[in-house]
Amino acid sequence: MHHIDVRMEKDVYDVNNSIADENARHLKEHGIRAFDLLGAIGSGKTALIERLVPLLKERGLRAGAIAGDVYGDDDFQRIVATGIPAYNANTGKECHLDAHLVEHAIDHLPLDTIDVLFIENVGNMVCPTDFRLGAEKRIVIVSSTEGDDVVNKHPMMFRDCTIGVINKVDLAPLVGANLGRMESDIHRYNPKMPVFKTNMKTGENVAQLLDAILA
Repeated sequence: MHHIDVRMEKDVYDVNNSIADENARHLKEHGIRAFDLLGAIGSGKTALIERLVPLLKERGLRAGAIAGDVYGDDDFQRIVATGIPAYNANTGKECHLDAHLVEHAIDHLPLDTIDVLFIENVGNMVCPTDFRLGAEKRIVIVSSTEGDDVVNKHPMMFRDCTIGVINKVDLAPLVGANLGRMESDIHRYNPKMPVFKTNMKTGENVAQLLDAILA
């Protein structure tokens, strides 16, 4: 029985990954660079999009977004308020976006008016890891308020992402979080990962992060 489960799981990933490759091709055809944002609820994924939209505008780049949530449109409304085209992708019960949901979302976006597309995954540190969506880089955001052992508890998330962000650095002293420990944990799992310590309230280090995203 176990053998069948494993094979079914592999089939699910294979189907997902071939749709992800198709998404990547589709976006590239329209000259769009796509980036995944992963992290827990409240880590700062939506706040990062709010910060990046005007910075991209300064560089003559137009942003778009897909907001992934299990239910509701809270993040979607915040993103729409920035003035960019966005699509709200509700997963219903699933704790992650998959490539098919993203494919559906892409069909609803005005692709010719978007240069940079952010795909904000469901707030979860486990499930999204296995499902590629078709983006060129994956940015994982953790916040000091999640506790400085958050990285150590989710090694796969850091092994599978391209850029690390430690957010809410201003709150670290209040919650007793050791930012140095978080950074060294990231580098234990992914030695080459660039890490940015940010504060979305002030915009600290967000421009440098954008440079790394677009590099």
